[in-house]
Amino acid sequence: MYSTIQSVRQHARVQAERLGLLNQSPRTSGLHLDACINWLCLAQDATADGGVSQTYLVRSGHWANSYPETTGYIIPTFYSYASLRGRDDIRARARRMLDWECEIQLPDGGVVAGAWGDSDQPTVFNTGQVLFGWVRGYEEEADNRYREAAVKAARWLVQAQDEDGCWRRFGSPMTGKSVNTYNTRSAFGLLRVHALTGEAIFLEAAVRNAEWALTMLRDNAWLEQNCLQDSKQPFTHTIAYAMRGLMEIGAYAEREDLLQAARRIGDAVLDRLPPDGWLAGRFDSEWRPTVRWSCLTGDCQFAINWARLFQLTDDNRYREAVSRILGFVKRTHKLDGQIEERGGIKGSHPVNGGYHPWQYPNWAAKFFADALMLEISIAEDVAQPSGWRFTNDG
Repeated sequence: MYSTIQSVRQHARVQAERLGLLNQSPRTSGLHLDACINWLCLAQDATADGGVSQTYLVRSGHWANSYPETTGYIIPTFYSYASLRGRDDIRARARRMLDWECEIQLPDGGVVAGAWGDSDQPTVFNTGQVLFGWVRGYEEEADNRYREAAVKAARWLVQAQDEDGCWRRFGSPMTGKSVNTYNTRSAFGLLRVHALTGEAIFLEAAVRNAEWALTMLRDNAWLEQNCLQDSKQPFTHTIAYAMRGLMEIGAYAEREDLLQAARRIGDAVLDRLPPDGWLAGRFDSEWRPTVRWSCLTGDCQFAINWARLFQLTDDNRYREAVSRILGFVKRTHKLDGQIEERGGIKGSHPVNGGYHPWQYPNWAAKFFADALMLEISIAEDVAQPSGWRFTNDG
């Protein structure tokens, strides 16, 4: 009887979300940001190790174990937010994440795949993402443990890379894909270590990967081999990952070809963004939407990417796109109700969509928080705290 009632309630929720009946009017970016960070704190408190729970599982009501990959890049988000709000407690939480990442780093420098306990094998992508946390942690705390961990991980990534710049070994067993163009996001992590150390091998490896990714780019700006599951119709999540890597490497290395490739991807997706900000969660090789749900994680990432393009080009089309897509995400963002969902971001909208269905992944909230801070940073009519700026480091 209970399962039947639960099924009816879940069906009703999906239908209400699909019809927009549960949507709310967007509030200020600051209010959404505070709620989002509060949810991430709850996700950290749901585990006992200092990391951040991978996801909240709506159907079971359980929190997953801590996730090394995304805990790594949540660290910069917490430092930026702590600076914005003057929150020493948030800085302390970032340090707990940092210390946990140091404790679980493998002897060779790599970071394991999946949530904690899923695997004992290192994977390229997860290792690349934790670089963002360790480097920012060293910049903030001047603790050599974090610098040493970052350098050790970066050297492992360089050694794992093939001569043409592609990473074909140490793919995640969670995806079943050994070649991923979205690993430009890992190469972006190597830039952060280069900025810290000045060692040329890290910049060279990042650029090699980006150059390899260009060989996967079609004339219409669509990338081959760019999905966790189905490369014929990649998620906006992985499209945004790949674009971000190309853009940041291009900007850092002053490579106009990489910047232009990223801009072409960003423009292709922008051309598919409707006035209400709802973006399909998957696209095929002709940039046709293939699903009727939105990947909220990818939406937040594209808000970040367009904000960065605005910073790099001063083209107001990108700033307008940020407001449009974040307006949609804000309408889906619960600011009241059940505590485990309040302030979090669903994998998909509606909640049963094909990207992490019936879940609130921690990285969706991380990217929403980053997008909101970038929106605040680029807004002409929003007063910013004295001396504060969003540090765009992952």
